Amino acid sequence: MGRHDVTVDSRELLEVARAAAAEAGRLLVEGRPENLGVAQTKSSPTDVVTEMDTAAEKTIRAAIARQRPEDAFLGEEGGSEAGVSGVRWVIDPIDGTVNYLYGLPAWAVSIGAEVDGVTVAGVVLAPQLGEEYTAVLGEGSWLGERRLRARDPEDLAQALIATGFGYRAERRVVQGRIIAGFLGQVRDIRRGGSAALDLCSVAAGRVDGYFERGTHSWDRSAGALIATEAGARVEGLHGAPASEAMVLAAGSALFPALHEALTALGADEQGY
Repeated sequence: MGRHDVTVDSRELLEVARAAAAEAGRLLVEGRPENLGVAQTKSSPTDVVTEMDTAAEKTIRAAIARQRPEDAFLGEEGGSEAGVSGVRWVIDPIDGTVNYLYGLPAWAVSIGAEVDGVTVAGVVLAPQLGEEYTAVLGEGSWLGERRLRARDPEDLAQALIATGFGYRAERRVVQGRIIAGFLGQVRDIRRGGSAALDLCSVAAGRVDGYFERGTHSWDRSAGALIATEAGARVEGLHGAPASEAMVLAAGSALFPALHEALTALGADEQGY
């Protein structure tokens, strides 16, 4: 066991993450041009979002480094940075960038803290929704002061399921075919536009399950811990861990039915 196994306090890591997320959230809300979604500027609106994304990640890294200068980082915008403490921060400065671009409130700052590769603390902050989701490994997950518990219907026909779609049109065409077959088997589908918030919605019981192909570790890191600590199973297909190939999240009773329905429709095939 290295020294970090003894000295790292997951609750302290959570507080560092919360402070960094709050700082980035303020930057993103106050720094966003009011007419960003329709701006006719020299640079495209997407360029402005990329600039905000990058600035927010720099803010997060700097805030964490002030407290923990020896830690490693993995971020959507800034790539990976080595550390020597055994702690790595996995950062998505704006999860739900298209929502952010259009002025929709369902976007979030997501920060997960790993110790020796295991996520032990996480925060998903949605500034424009006024919501902060948090979790510490083994200690539950929370929306503000409310302890979270995932819903777990046994019947897929009574389940509200969240999902997301890829950026590439070819992938979305295949995903559309999967959804067409899936839609008749569930209560309904929701597509919110933020993987982190979809996982938090499972935790909060706002949806019964969630699946998506094409997410990255920074999309899932904090949200997966929050959902798991609320009692959900968060995995890939056929017993694999959640990955870019697939993430499924649902309660233990619903999970097998969701998994079976998706694999029967070809969600485990290469083209999907």
